[in-house]
Amino acid sequence: MANFAKPDVPRFSVDVYQNEYLPEGGSQVDAIVTVTATGGGTLGGAPTAPGRPSAAVAVMVDCSGSMDYPPAKMRGAREATAAAIDTLRDGTRFAVIGGTHVAQEVYPGGGRLAVADATTRAQAKQALRRLSAGGGTAIGTWLRLADRLLSAADVTIRHGILLTDGRNEHESPTDLRATLDACAGRFTCDARGVGTDWDVKEVTGIASALLGTADIVADPAGLAADFTRMMETAMGKEVADVALRVWTPVGAALRFVKQVAPAVEDLTHRRTEAGPRSGDYPTGSWGDESRDYHLSVTVPPAGLGQEMLAARVSLVVPQPDGTVQNLGAQGLVRAVWTDDMAASTAMSPQVAHYTGQAELAQVIQQGIDLRKAGDIDGATAKLGRAVQLANASGNADTAKLLAKVVDVVDAATGTVRLKTRVTEADEMTLETRSTKTVRVKK
Repeated sequence: MANFAKPDVPRFSVDVYQNEYLPEGGSQVDAIVTVTATGGGTLGGAPTAPGRPSAAVAVMVDCSGSMDYPPAKMRGAREATAAAIDTLRDGTRFAVIGGTHVAQEVYPGGGRLAVADATTRAQAKQALRRLSAGGGTAIGTWLRLADRLLSAADVTIRHGILLTDGRNEHESPTDLRATLDACAGRFTCDARGVGTDWDVKEVTGIASALLGTADIVADPAGLAADFTRMMETAMGKEVADVALRVWTPVGAALRFVKQVAPAVEDLTHRRTEAGPRSGDYPTGSWGDESRDYHLSVTVPPAGLGQEMLAARVSLVVPQPDGTVQNLGAQGLVRAVWTDDMAASTAMSPQVAHYTGQAELAQVIQQGIDLRKAGDIDGATAKLGRAVQLANASGNADTAKLLAKVVDVVDAATGTVRLKTRVTEADEMTLETRSTKTVRVKK
């Protein structure tokens, strides 16, 4: 384990958990890499020492016609945005965007960002009173406006918060995908769906592409508390654009790189080449926090008693001049060939746990899709397996969500019956939160 320290920014450390022993002829190496950032001086968004990195935030509020049905949605959106504005740290650049089939600058306007202080917060909350519902939904236009505003700020952290209550009906999926590709790496974004008329895969896809979080707020009354939490988290970020740099030796190949805690996110396809046998995988912005990643590597088989370095993991941050800053934290993944059957067949508890958590997320998605398609037997089998995995891993939150969709006969064996009546909110909540994991018990 190594670390990097600098005043007013987090100190990063890397820990590797694995069973490095392989049988003769074995070639697959799996490891859980825990990355931890501490000592950044942040706690729940509290102010830190002068000179800390600055941030810019754009709040995108759905103002389409459906936000007036019921009126509580528009009212809740105004109150939530006001609560988020109140949570902004002094000096943070910010803007509010109203989104319909076009994007409009609600505050401050003129292609600018405001600087948060008592005056601008009051002005912004006054401007929120002018928000009204009417028009369609073209989320890509909201994101592109947020990108233009945020990119003009000379800040370290750029973050968006996006709220929608409906489907993206006024632009094609291809257009939205192109926007997400254009915005990826330029700012992070949390996405929220209010009510039950929005598309889960659309909202989670936005958050995934922009390395943010996604969630449902079924009752508009819960928006203010959720927006406050999101903004507190955003205010706690200190370092942007951190990437996992993974080096593998000649003959080795990465099978996948996945974030597995606090949520499952496959990063494999996001690799950018970083020199001979090295690739960078984006992780977004960091404050005081810890995340787990699962690396799986295929190595050339070697003889008994041989050892090799299967992968080296480090942390880097790109710099404006095109270079990268190495944060100094490093972890090593090893391979050792042995004829000790007990050693080579043992599975790392961390690897076993997160393999199950990734499967849990997958079978929930499959089960919900099968249920929607009318395949009762298939849905029952998948969601039963989900109940079994959630029970075995101690994922109590997911177990509770599953219990709203299935009647659990025996959690240990995964014996369940699909409920005949399931509210749309319960099904959407399960689907939206399916990727959330619990950390392995130390």
